[in-house]
Amino acid sequence: MSTNVLRTADGWWVVRDTRAVRIETKAVTTSELLADRAAVRETVREAVASGDTGTAVADLVALSPVTTPCRVVAQMVNYRSHARDSGFTGDIPPTFFRKASGSVSGPGEAIVRPSHVKFLDYEIELGLVMGAPLPVGTVVTEQDLPSYVAGLVLTNDVSARDVQLTKTQFYESKSYPTFTPTGPHLCLLEPEEFAHLLDLRLKLSVNGDLRQDRTLADMIVRPAQALTLLARFQTLDPGDLLLTGTPGGTALKAPPKAVEKVGALLPPALKWKAFFRSQARNPHYLRHGDLITATITTPDGRIDLGEQRTPVTDTQ
Repeated sequence: MSTNVLRTADGWWVVRDTRAVRIETKAVTTSELLADRAAVRETVREAVASGDTGTAVADLVALSPVTTPCRVVAQMVNYRSHARDSGFTGDIPPTFFRKASGSVSGPGEAIVRPSHVKFLDYEIELGLVMGAPLPVGTVVTEQDLPSYVAGLVLTNDVSARDVQLTKTQFYESKSYPTFTPTGPHLCLLEPEEFAHLLDLRLKLSVNGDLRQDRTLADMIVRPAQALTLLARFQTLDPGDLLLTGTPGGTALKAPPKAVEKVGALLPPALKWKAFFRSQARNPHYLRHGDLITATITTPDGRIDLGEQRTPVTDTQ
């Protein structure tokens, strides 16, 4: 049975339905907590044996269960539906990029849009939290995935599209503070539960309007293969985070082919001016006062990463 862990300013908690029981551990970082799994299991055992209901989750202020600094790596265009939205055809080469860990924020913390960003976008993603070192050259199979991944988190790969597209890079556009809301739960899986990953459904709404809704079955490169490809050049350590891509439904979508061909004939400055003029009519980009609600869960509730509710605000 998976165990959901919550982090607050006061420490770590095991979540049981709507209640939470404090974990007796000296762990401060995520990697330290993962090294003290015995304390987590003992907390669960004692809570069940004693009937301790603990504290109401609603009374706790959840922080990101992934502590920083850490490595934050992400996969680009890793769902078939997102590939279609982005105008990709044929085979898509697996691609990774880094995000600054300073972008990681809590599951209820406001996403702050920098004043120069006009086109702010959302991307719900499943995050893999490493539980063991992944040295360069490691080959990860479906069978030994539990040996490397300790658990799962709900993340949102917030993106400044006007920065991303005009500068043709990802690091800045996805690394501003608050651009990686994470949590509320760190879902620690038992080995047998990894067989249910493809049942996970990612859902994201903005102001109650459902924008993204897909299962992991839509994924192009699945976790074990992704870690193998990443390990060709990148070491990961316990507590590091891999974002595994977003489904279709983001605000940004590729223009129609005819429009794209015409745009290719224009000088870059004119092309981007025309593109963003058309994007300005798109009501799906995030604005001040919006509320993003996101969940990742299996239909039977066996794995449930909790609900993320993040308001959007402008830089003051």
